[in-house]
Amino acid sequence: MKLHRTAGGPVLEDEGTFIRLAEAWDDLVNHPALLDHLRSTAARGRREERIEEPILAPAAGQEVWGAGVTYDRSRTARIDESQDAGGAGFYDRVYEAPRPELFFKAAGWRMRGPGQPVRIRGDARWTVPEPELALCINARGEIIGYTIGDDLTARDIEAENPLYLPQAKTYDGSCALGPALLVREKPLSPQTTIELRVVREAETVFEGSTALARMRRTPEELVAYLYRETSFPLGCVLLTGTGIVPPADFALRTGDAIEIHVPPIGTLRSPVA
Repeated sequence: MKLHRTAGGPVLEDEGTFIRLAEAWDDLVNHPALLDHLRSTAARGRREERIEEPILAPAAGQEVWGAGVTYDRSRTARIDESQDAGGAGFYDRVYEAPRPELFFKAAGWRMRGPGQPVRIRGDARWTVPEPELALCINARGEIIGYTIGDDLTARDIEAENPLYLPQAKTYDGSCALGPALLVREKPLSPQTTIELRVVREAETVFEGSTALARMRRTPEELVAYLYRETSFPLGCVLLTGTGIVPPADFALRTGDAIEIHVPPIGTLRSPVA
């Protein structure tokens, strides 16, 4: 089942039709038995053929956090770009360490939903998309669903000094989520793929793919560390890292279109402003 967040409230997608829900989004994602609740609602709810209003990012009061260097490809890229700053060894160490890298990414007003424009920092020359599986976690630390995240990063700022990570990662329009929240009983298969395509003037200028099996850490491990000493009264969204890193000569430009596809969830499309 999939949940969509709209201006008119949450909408449940089930078997190609849509059912409007009465709860506020933050209450819904913290329901003590969410999947059973959605199944019950689907069995008796009034179905519609389409959603008329715009679909928003599947997070409201939830903070968005990120996990870094969870794929070997990301480790290699970070080591290469930070050689001159003397920070290369940090990325190798965090990849091998028991404790993951976790960082704050976005509050609600900085998130962008499906079709909404993401941004390049005005003081950056080398910004790239980072396509990631995003975990939706309730206030009790339980993974209740999955969506797609784009953790845009100004790599030149991070490469200049690893301590500039917050500026490279956190700015207005630096995070996109969507198109829906997939709620299911079992975790996603490790063979689940993440596919990225960037289109510029009707031409594909970059594409790549990876699989969840290439992650060094499990989603449960990342969540356990995030919730270890930090509370999230409304739950949170955790981006799990990227295994797709464009080459050093690629940077996003205004007018590009980013497409991230995860088969069970759908496709997150974002224009670049």
